[in-house]
Amino acid sequence: MKKVMLVEDEELILQGLKNILDWEALGLKVVHMAHDGLEALKMWEKEPVHIVVTDISMPDMDGLTLLKKIREKEEQVRFIILTGYDEFDYAREAIRLEVENYILKPINEEELERQLRETAEKLEEMDKKKIRYIDEKTQWIHFLNGGIQKDEYGKYIRMLGLLEDCEAYHAAVMKWNVDDLKEKKITDVIVELKKKDGLSIVHLPPDSLLMVLSDGDMDEVQVQEYFLELQSQIDSKFNVMTFIGVGPSFHSFEELPGAYKKARKLQKYLIIEGYGSCISQSQIQDRKSEAVSMDESRLRKFILKKEKDQAVDYMEDVLINNIQKDASAGALYQTAVRMAMLIQEIKKEYKLESGRFHDLSELIETIFSADDILGIKTAFVSEITEIIECMHEEDSQYTPVVRQIIAEVRHNYKEDMNLKTLAYKYHMNASYLGQIFQREVGCSFAQYLSNTKNSIAKDLILNTNMKINDIARQVGYPDTSYFYRKFKQCYGVSPASLREMKKY
Repeated sequence: MKKVMLVEDEELILQGLKNILDWEALGLKVVHMAHDGLEALKMWEKEPVHIVVTDISMPDMDGLTLLKKIREKEEQVRFIILTGYDEFDYAREAIRLEVENYILKPINEEELERQLRETAEKLEEMDKKKIRYIDEKTQWIHFLNGGIQKDEYGKYIRMLGLLEDCEAYHAAVMKWNVDDLKEKKITDVIVELKKKDGLSIVHLPPDSLLMVLSDGDMDEVQVQEYFLELQSQIDSKFNVMTFIGVGPSFHSFEELPGAYKKARKLQKYLIIEGYGSCISQSQIQDRKSEAVSMDESRLRKFILKKEKDQAVDYMEDVLINNIQKDASAGALYQTAVRMAMLIQEIKKEYKLESGRFHDLSELIETIFSADDILGIKTAFVSEITEIIECMHEEDSQYTPVVRQIIAEVRHNYKEDMNLKTLAYKYHMNASYLGQIFQREVGCSFAQYLSNTKNSIAKDLILNTNMKINDIARQVGYPDTSYFYRKFKQCYGVSPASLREMKKY
């Protein structure tokens, strides 16, 4: 049932509007009754409606101003304007603002009912179009992911409007910052691009366009120049910054899903190149995985010594100042994940208050959803600053025997160590030593040993191609399934999941 708001400054007319019609029979429900535009706007913000029936001339805020303010928030709301004979100029302005219609006072019951029926029908049609639109996008995504049989390809050729006799096609994916772009501007961009000869467009919500250029005479350099020029035109005309990944050329429609996937894969280079860039497959094929380097021990030292400025400066050097332009996106993501793991390790080792921080999965999600390196940097600066402030509050000072035990764990973590043998070695009561260790380190000796093994295993997963089974044995876990359980308890992700992250 569609919701309706009635707005009229004369109480008698307002009550008359409410009572002259059988709203339920029309499939409508009056949820708000307001006496001026300002009151109506506040009501709409609390509970939006589909149809607004409003007088034009009212105190505090007139009907046309109300229309404009609500349309800024929701373009689909429909308006029926009530007006007197002496307000026809206002009525013309209402028509310009795309109201459904205006009704002259005194109000004719049959005319109002007819207008409401037509408006409700229009809303239904708009909803159907939206559903068809969403359904069409879902079909396209299904097709581009390879989920369509070949005998259905003709349907998509027709939908895309491709020139079937072209010798070669060129696919590209354009992405924009969805936070800075309203739906109307997206529509304007799409309309502009559809004017280009030989260019077919598919909108893939929320933030991308698939563009297919039909031109067999262009080589790879010319294709990229074409999309660069297109990008400049969109930027200058609509003030929209975009990133374009240009996939390889293809010669038959069946190859489009593969070309799309390669163009889509280039989107991760937005993190390095930034908006305003247009790159192709050939430009990134020689990118180096070693072009991003980080000294984890150095960053760890800055954090543990509570040198916030040095820690932030070093992190900025790693992620921004010293990153080479020929770095692969995978190398950058891998470095960021290593940094996140290091931060998680420090938080666990010093048993820092978890409620004050993002957990590892949240931090990694921030890394992979960031549009640029600055977004990643901001997340890390926040975490590192919070860690150092927390460590200032809970300054850890170890006694000599605890420092010795920690050093022994780091050198001999592969061995079958336990607190009883260490207590014997240091001529102490095992129970008393366990109490000291728990109090100073913040976790039991067994937990500390497990955390140390998992930290070393994490480095091997990220920095080598060793098999998971071999890594488990390398750090002193002969039972691989037990290693999986302990690793996931420590980091919140399995060893195999972390290895998958390395592929980005």
